[in-house]
Parts: sequence; C-alpha cells; structure tokens
Amino acid sequence: MAYEPAASPSSEQPEPPAQNSSATGLTSNEAATRLQKDGPNAMPETSAHPLRDALAKFWAPVPCLLEASIVLELVLGKYYEAAIIAALLVFNAALAYFQESRAQTTLLALKSRLALNASVQRDGKWKSIPAAELVCGDLIQLSLGTVVAADVHIISGSVELDQSMLTGESLPIEAGPNTNTFAGALVRRGEATATVTATGTRTKFGRTAELVRTAHVVSTQQKTVLKIVRNLAIFNGVVILAILIFAHFHAMPWSEMVPLMLTAMLAAIPVALPATFTLAAAIGARALAKEGVLPTRLSAVDEAASICVLCADKTGTLTQNQLSVASVHPMQGIDEAHLLGFAALASSAGGPDLVDAAIRTAAAHNTIADLPRLASFVPFDPDKKTSEATATDAKGAQLRIIKGAYSAVKASATASDAAASTADELEKQGFRVLAVAEGNPDSMQIIGFIALSDPPRADSPALISELHDLGVQVVMVTGDSPVTAAIVAKAVGLNGAVCPPGKLPDSIHPNDFAVFAGTLPEGKYDIVKAFQKDGDTVGMCGDGANDAPALRQAQIGIAVSTATDVAKSAAGVVLTEAGLSGIVTAVKEGRVTFQRILSYTLNSVMKKILQVLLLAVGLVMTGHAVLTPMLMVIVMITGDFLAMSLTTDSVRPSKSPNTWQIGSISIAGVILGFCFLAFSTAILAFGKFEMHYGIDALRTLSVVGIVFGSQATTYVIRGRQHLWGLPPSLWLVLSSFADILIISTLAISGIAMAPLPIMIVLYVLIAALVFGLLLNLMKIPLFKRLHIA
Repeated sequence: MAYEPAASPSSEQPEPPAQNSSATGLTSNEAATRLQKDGPNAMPETSAHPLRDALAKFWAPVPCLLEASIVLELVLGKYYEAAIIAALLVFNAALAYFQESRAQTTLLALKSRLALNASVQRDGKWKSIPAAELVCGDLIQLSLGTVVAADVHIISGSVELDQSMLTGESLPIEAGPNTNTFAGALVRRGEATATVTATGTRTKFGRTAELVRTAHVVSTQQKTVLKIVRNLAIFNGVVILAILIFAHFHAMPWSEMVPLMLTAMLAAIPVALPATFTLAAAIGARALAKEGVLPTRLSAVDEAASICVLCADKTGTLTQNQLSVASVHPMQGIDEAHLLGFAALASSAGGPDLVDAAIRTAAAHNTIADLPRLASFVPFDPDKKTSEATATDAKGAQLRIIKGAYSAVKASATASDAAASTADELEKQGFRVLAVAEGNPDSMQIIGFIALSDPPRADSPALISELHDLGVQVVMVTGDSPVTAAIVAKAVGLNGAVCPPGKLPDSIHPNDFAVFAGTLPEGKYDIVKAFQKDGDTVGMCGDGANDAPALRQAQIGIAVSTATDVAKSAAGVVLTEAGLSGIVTAVKEGRVTFQRILSYTLNSVMKKILQVLLLAVGLVMTGHAVLTPMLMVIVMITGDFLAMSLTTDSVRPSKSPNTWQIGSISIAGVILGFCFLAFSTAILAFGKFEMHYGIDALRTLSVVGIVFGSQATTYVIRGRQHLWGLPPSLWLVLSSFADILIISTLAISGIAMAPLPIMIVLYVLIAALVFGLLLNLMKIPLFKRLHIA
C-alpha cells in the first residue's frame, strides 16, 4: 500500500529527532542520565483522595437509611440508640472502604506486572526493555502487535496505526518516514524505526493514552445475581407493603410505623453482596497471580468458572514455542546457505517474530559473501501470510524475495512438481513449512523450503485430558496447514475432524471439529461468535495483534505468555508461562470463587426472605415490630458482614462449567427461607406463649434466633452435600465464634436490647443446632432436584 499522509495527529508537521540520536541509538550511560533527569515514561496514578473515598461510603442508599434512622432516633429522644447506630454506621463504612481498597491494591499490583516492553537500540544492540525506561532520543522499533510506548518521530519504514483509543478515528492510518505518532497507538501492520521525542506526562495525549486498558466489565455472574436481588426486592417489597397496610388498619402510631418501615427496608437489602463479589474475586486474583496467571480485571476470575469451550492457539500453548530450523530443502540450482540467506533478507531484524528470529539465527551460521544487498523490507502480513524484501545483486539487478506459507507463496511464483511434493512431505511430518521464492518482480521461482520444528509440550495431553474431565472442550485454532495441525492435534490428544481452510460452514458447533486449520485472524473471531450462538461460554487463546477482536468477543480472552501488547490489552487473563497449565488453574480457581459466591448468595437470599417475613409474622402475633432499626443493623453487621468470611471458605470446585440458574436459586432461597421462618416463628411463639415475655424481650429473642439460626444455615448451605464433608476455613470458624459471642454477650448483658437469661440463650443455640441438622437432610434432595451443584 502506498504511503499517503492522513488527516490525523500523525500527519502534523514533523518534529526533528531528539538531540544526540544516532543510527546506533543511545548508550546506556546517556539513557540513564536522561531517565534521571526526565523521570520514567509512565503516567502517575490518578486515584481519588482517600478521605474522599472514605466520605463516599456515607453517601449511598444503605448508609442514607442508617443516617435517617439516626435522625429519627434523635427526634424521638433516643440518644443512646442513635449513638449505637452511628457507631455501626461508621463500622459499616470502614469495612467497605477497607475491602475496596484491598481489591484496588490487588488490581494495581497485577497491572504493574503487565507493564509494556519496547524494542530499543542501546549501545549499538537491539534489546527489549520496560517501556517505562524509555527516554527522549532512544531509537525504537515499531512492529506488528506493539503499542507505541511514547511519542515518536518515524525515521524509516512504514506502519499502519490504529489510533482509535486516542482520537476516536475508527479507520487505521498509514505512517511513514518524517511522520509523528503518539503514545498509545497500536501497530496493526508493518515495521518502522523511530526516535522517541516525548515520554510520560509530556506525551501529546498525556493521561488519556492509557497503555494497558483495564476497562471495567460487569461479569455474567454479577449481572445474574443482580437479577436475583431484583427479584428479591420485588418479593420483599410486596411483603413490606402488606406490613404497612396491616399496621395502618390496626392504628399503629407513626412513632412505631416509621421505624418499622426503616427496619423492613434494611431487612430486605443484601447490603454486603457487592463487597462480597469484590472480596471473593480479589482473593481469587491473588491466588491466580501466585500461579503465574494475571487477571486484567477482577470479573475475569469468576468468568473463568463458566467456560465450556476453549479455542486454543497451537504455538506456545500446545507446543513448546521454541522454533528452530529443523531442515533446509533447496531446489535444484541453489544451496542451503543461499536459501537461508535469501530467507533472512525477508525476515525482520530485532522484532518479536519467533519465525524470523529462528531463520536469521540459522543464516548467521551459514554466511555467504555474495548475498544481495537489502533495499527494502515488508514485514509479515497475517492476512497474506507472507513477508517480502527487495534486494540488489552484485550486478545491480533488482530481486524480489517472498517468504511464507507455501499456498501463499505459490500464488506469486512458479513451483515445480518437486516443490509441491517436498512441501507435502514436510507437512506430513508435522513441520511448520515456509516456502522461499526469488527472482525479478515479473518472474519468480520457488527456490526451496525451510522446515521449522516446534514440538508439542510434554504436559499438553494430560492438561487437555484434565480440561475434558472438567467439562471444557478444547478446540485447536491455528493458521498452519491442515496436515501439520492434525499431526500436532493427534500428539496432544485432540481426536476429531479437521475443518479445512476457507469459508466456515453456515452452522458450526464445538463438537463438529477438533481442529480449525489455515485460519485467518478474522476467522478466529467468526469461530468464537459461531460457538456463542449455541449459548456456549467461550474462552479464547491468542498472542497477536489480530487476535484482539476474538479475545474481546470471547467471554474470557486469554493472552498467552508470548502475546503482543495489543493481545494483552484485549485479554481478561494474561499467562506468564507457556502451556495450558495456567488455563486449567484459572478454570479451577474460577469455580472455587463461583462456589463461594453461590454459598453467600443462597445464604443472603434466604435470610432476607426470613427477616421480612418474620416482621410480618411478628406484627400479627404481637401487634408490634419484633425488630427495631438498631437491632436490624446489629443483625446486618453480625450476619451479612461476618458471613463474608465465606469468601475464604474451603469448597469443592464443580466438575462441570458453572452457570447461574436464577429460577433454581430463587426457589431454593424461598423454600429455605420459609424453613428458617418456621424455626424463628417457633422461637418467638415460645417466648410469647410459654415464657410470656414482653415485646422488648421478644425482640431480643428474635435477634438471637436469627443470628444463631443464620450460623446453622451458613454451615448447611456452604456445601452441596452433607455439612460434615469439607472442613470450614479458619476465618469462617473465627467469624462464627465472634458472631455467637457478640450476640450472646449483648443479649445476656442487656446491651442495646432487653436482657435474656443465659439458659434461654443456650436453649436457642441448641435449637439452632437441631434446626441445622434437620435442614441438612432436606437440603440435599432440594439441591439435587433444582440442579444446584
């Protein structure tokens, strides 16, 4: 494509290269001096002030309800109760602030490990360094799949740039010599050498050019649970309306009706659910980071639980990604050294392309004196599957050299029968085969083949088998030939049909093919979309710039260890080690996180239904509200927030992909909630009709029954089998002990509630244990019937 200046930021009047820049770049000493003077090539964090974040915790629906309750208590002259609720309000805000701060710290730590690198020439040698260490005057290389790490002035070569994240322009632009481009642009095609003109906050787009995009994405699980909460709010809203109508027709004074309304609203809201999601995901992210799996957003942790189809790249994921020249096969009239020399001319120098690096390494061991002089180079184009060069021989004649896939090269050059036979034979042996053609631009001939070896990883068969046992179907998606792909697939245990290159069938399913060969970059995107039409949750492995659309389209994009900057920025998970082991780890940890959140969700739905219904039953039974706003806040703190320890619990990941079943979870919550209501109503009836307690003592008895019953249900629901299966985590045990100790102390001492005899508190605790055992017997067939696993 001819270079034409585009009406974009990159076509402004060119700036001169930075001072003292040379053809060999800066020396290490010069770079160190400039780095010390100008500072790192990075943007400072722009997070809100901690005090502002802390104050924001008091400006939300739930805190506002608590604050309204405080005002009401003050108006009614109940200063002691107002002070207690105020203390609990501060505790609630502090807990939320602490958990969100920890989650944000986790994300920032993981993001720092995904820092971009840049190919720079220092001391006359090309090397890869962190982009933060770039300084003005550095000579850097821009190649396919990289993010421009600073403002630069292009001095040679030509690249196609995607500046949509900077300017909003959807169409890529061409940039050639004497052109400026800016930090944050994505190199979609080509290769160029450029001089750094500005770094850090001095770049043109400053803070808007975020190099690693970690845009917040609401996960499928979060959306689903929010639907459950919405349904819960509708159910409880109807009950609350019925309570208010009953109170009005029974002439309840406003001094009791207003606190009753506030209590009912607090009872209906699962206030700790968002914080629980954040905490569970942060714990999962930290666990994955220890295993070399870096989530770029917390939602990716729980998304991994639902993967049922994995589109795996061959190179570096199923194979060792250690490309080397296995054999050289020149055609008649040329020797191996010249074939490698011509191929090296059509290969990138100093770039990230492993194929080009392997060829140049092999050519360096077979140097020849009469190799043509390189005039121009066109880097590998994923769409054309070729790279090419123009050179001048000793006589001044112009030569064109093309290197790439045999099917692509033969479209521009003639091939003998022997050439076709050689290519077919090498592909059948599982090699990655590159054809090399040479000649004048109008008459080119295939002069030989280079066989590259990238053997399968030893652990790939076992890991694919493990993924299969976890209910995840692995499909290989590769640009290699069908023959080569089939050989590798068989070696790693992928037994199935091979989809031939070309247009995809109108309707494809994961079970139709085990291998998709000869796939162009846009083909990966089409495959992901086709699988998603069946309702499958798709995970996509990728490593190149052109994989970014597929990585974004998949529910969870996975950038392999050798991925380009663009692929990493598009992915939800970045692997730091080659192979499938990181993916297996992500699936397992995602399912662990799912089970923890599911336990908390079931527990929360059940308790919210109980609390609102108990207010209704208690109002009918006693004529008064059996819970006050202050007591409800105590229940919320001791119940909802201490129950967040479920995010650390020991759970068994399911053996199949997890999905949120809204109907089943809602039905289970309602049934369990009514069972809990029966227990709490029995406790309340015992206090009123057997012990003849007044309303204040009945309120204390109700709170003790709710808290002790909640502890019993927590241990019943935390597993899908019998409660004595997997031992609980230490944090869960400690939170249970604290919960029981706090409420028992308050009830026996009469702090913030009417006192109860110690034996009554003990009887309720024993009754809660019996209730838990009976509920456990009912839970197993209920979960089995509703397919909750």
